[in-house]
Amino acid sequence: MYLNFNVLCTLLIGVAQGTPLIRSPTPHARNQQIQWSPCEANGTLATECAAFPVPLDYTNEASDATLNLELIRIRAPNSPSKGSVFLNFGGPGDNGKLSLATYGPMLQAATGGYHDLVVLTPRGMGNTIRFSCYATDEERAAASTLYPELAGNASDVALGHNNVSSGVFADTCYATQNETGQFMTSAFAARDYIRVIDALEEDGLLRYWGLSYGTILGATIAAMFPDRIGRVILDGVANPHEYQLNRDLQMLVDTDNVLTGFCEECVATPDKCPLARDRSAAEIEEAIYELIDHVKFHPLLIPVAGTPTLLEYTTLKTQIFSVLYSPTGWDDFSAFLDNLMTGKLEEAGEYLTKITSGPPSLDAEAQFGIKCSDSYRTDNSEEDVLSLIKQRHELSRIGGDVSDFVLTRCAEWKIKPKERYTGNFQATTKNPLLIIGNTADPVTPLAAARNVSAGFTNSVVLEHGGYGHASLGQASLCTAKAARAYFMDGTLPEPGTKCEIDTTPFSGDNGWEKVLKELAADSK
Repeated sequence: MYLNFNVLCTLLIGVAQGTPLIRSPTPHARNQQIQWSPCEANGTLATECAAFPVPLDYTNEASDATLNLELIRIRAPNSPSKGSVFLNFGGPGDNGKLSLATYGPMLQAATGGYHDLVVLTPRGMGNTIRFSCYATDEERAAASTLYPELAGNASDVALGHNNVSSGVFADTCYATQNETGQFMTSAFAARDYIRVIDALEEDGLLRYWGLSYGTILGATIAAMFPDRIGRVILDGVANPHEYQLNRDLQMLVDTDNVLTGFCEECVATPDKCPLARDRSAAEIEEAIYELIDHVKFHPLLIPVAGTPTLLEYTTLKTQIFSVLYSPTGWDDFSAFLDNLMTGKLEEAGEYLTKITSGPPSLDAEAQFGIKCSDSYRTDNSEEDVLSLIKQRHELSRIGGDVSDFVLTRCAEWKIKPKERYTGNFQATTKNPLLIIGNTADPVTPLAAARNVSAGFTNSVVLEHGGYGHASLGQASLCTAKAARAYFMDGTLPEPGTKCEIDTTPFSGDNGWEKVLKELAADSK
């Protein structure tokens, strides 16, 4: 999942729902220090962790209730450190641990090697404060079986199913999370970041790299606290205006184009793409849609980890949509689709066995606790929701209906947040933002990056000439150097700059090994 003011340069934010004036942190908060200690984060780089107390409810100054933010840090390899760069890998609800372990070396190089990398586990996740609507994984699995999440076109009753099951889900979450669920918004998270920045005792400015939903959070911080912005990259940008209204449409404008690109790249590298054979790109694309239509009425029974498993419309379409996020998996996925088309179900089952994960974790509901709180509204009507669903279906043939249940769950949401940002994402920040958008991103299109840039004075959009979601999936020496120059000395690329990638789809290679070597050589 992804995700999504007229702000005076003073810290006035009367537009935030139920929000008092933003005040500077108290002297006590500024003097509070973070106690770091070594910890294990399953990566190749040494990490430190800390638990940092912040107010549970920033809107109630009389309350002394707190929560402990989970912080994870990788120290800069070079000295002296130029400060901390906070990372948010999206979701909403990615706790950042696995992503930090995966992308730590890449981000270390791209930020110049003189910055500590810090992940703040957001509200709703893990050891910070969990938003979980079920007490156990067994309860969650039972609910998933009884109320599966359906693509809206899976049948003529799928939308009705999603509507009713979303109401049940919303009631369940309200019953279990009504005490702390009201404190999960991006506005509260923005305040958490400012508290931590003050405790770090650096220069008091935010350095941040946010991806996907992390761009929503980054834009929220920049709009609420424009005078605290140091270096902020928004990468794989979601439209925050639509996000905060639960009216996400722009996210789908390039989805089908990415599938077209998949087919074109397949034909260009037939030795890596079994689908190619003697087909044109247009014929491959049509064959994929024909497969989806076939499975809608004739689900396939496929052995997955030795167990017969039904591959039906929602699962197949969701898997295709998901693979568009990551071109490094396109070669294997093309073989999977070819096996389905040619009836080689045993081989298709081997692919599904390899990618199948376990049941949803206790963090599974965090995306709804955050997203549905951020977009909370009481004026949802059935007619409006159905109209929006219809528009989404028309925007994208491949992705328009796969996440209808997200829309309907948020439309049914019962937990009223104590504070949510409702401004227009416009501000003159202390330092300008660098905004990165992929040429062909299935869920955060380049148009959304330009949309957000229009609201932040002097920000610059850098086009990353790759497929997939956000810039890290396909490495570019040009993009990495632009990020490094920005973090090291504030240099922004020229408006209109486009960086080409240093890898190719269907190669199975994200290109980072090559780019890291070139960055290292360049820094000597």
